[in-house]
Amino acid sequence: MGATLVLRNKKVREGIIIELAVWILDAPVDGCSHRFKYRLFCGVLETGSSLVRYDNERGKGDHRHVVDGEQPYVFTSLEKLFADFEGDVREVLKK
Repeated sequence: MGATLVLRNKKVREGIIIELAVWILDAPVDGCSHRFKYRLFCGVLETGSSLVRYDNERGKGDHRHVVDGEQPYVFTSLEKLFADFEGDVREVLKK
């Protein structure tokens, strides 16, 4: 399966790391209806522990990991994905 990198971005600020990686695939990942493969991560730089993570993997499909566990995620567009991730990051960092 071919993959073309669409976006890769990494920011570190005040001990928090945010990494975004998105590829477009020839065919959808099993469990997804779109051709994007993505990993959006926000975590603690020193420990590498995850605060918020959105990803899609074969068989599991689209889902998100937040402090209180893993939940399914309904993918509609990249713009909505980024906005939802940013909202969760802001919420977690407020605590």
